[in-house]
Amino acid sequence: MTAVEATIAAEPRRAAARPANRSHAAWGFVAPALIAIGLFFAVPVIAALLLSLTDFDIYALADLRNLRFVGLDNYANLFGNPLFWGAMKNTGLFALIGVPASVGASLAAALLLNARIVRWRPMWRVAFFAPYVTTLVATAVLWNYLLHTRYGVLNWALSGLGIPPVDWLGSPATSIPAILIFVVWKTFGYNMLIFLAVLQTVPDELHEAARIDGAGAWTRFRHVTLPAIAPTLLLVSIISVAGFFQLFAEPYVMTQGGPAQSTVTVLYFMYEEGFKWWNLGSASAVAFVLFLCILAVTLIQLAVARRVGAYE
Repeated sequence: MTAVEATIAAEPRRAAARPANRSHAAWGFVAPALIAIGLFFAVPVIAALLLSLTDFDIYALADLRNLRFVGLDNYANLFGNPLFWGAMKNTGLFALIGVPASVGASLAAALLLNARIVRWRPMWRVAFFAPYVTTLVATAVLWNYLLHTRYGVLNWALSGLGIPPVDWLGSPATSIPAILIFVVWKTFGYNMLIFLAVLQTVPDELHEAARIDGAGAWTRFRHVTLPAIAPTLLLVSIISVAGFFQLFAEPYVMTQGGPAQSTVTVLYFMYEEGFKWWNLGSASAVAFVLFLCILAVTLIQLAVARRVGAYE
């Protein structure tokens, strides 16, 4: 057998070995990410699930022999606790009102900054994004002063219109809207950058063609811009839902869950169960229920988006 014939005969073996080598290389590249996901996501979720089936409390912290397996008792006690259902209601209100407000404000700001008629766009981008990167506690304390009943700037502006002062953070009727205004202001800059990035990928030719055909601004947005950014809109909605379901720092700093438990969220309730009353088994049950709620809402969003053709 000549050298050429040997090379030709060995070529199929080399071709068969290439996919295996590529597969090994691919697993080598993704292995660090998979290990990180396993350590920081899968393991904590499984640990929380197992912990929620026990009565792990401060006594078990002192001596693990005090730990007992209680099965689904934590979940039964949780679903029979009116404070938990109050926290679920508050969280639902935060998400129901806050997600559309946050997404709408982010998209409006992105459309504004993407318009050619706007001057000094880099300056406006920094100004809109600055609240997101500012320390939450510092901004929350500042907003406490802005919303103060007697000395707040907002009530001062309302008094100029002849409207009496509003106890924004001291009334159950206004505490959730007041916190939502702060949360939307604090977070919309992040989603704005995402929208702005995808808006800049929409071809100008499509807008020009629609404008030549006589389409107005709303028609162009509905039939050109919106279909182009639909997958990104879905992504931002999913991120926003998860964020509003996990509200904790804002009500903790601004109202401490009050007044009359009107701003206690599920995460706030979990914090009190775990670190105030040291019922860590019950707190783990709350965490797992919250995880299932976020998962369920996300699956619903994906199903609705698939039905309306937002993504394939």
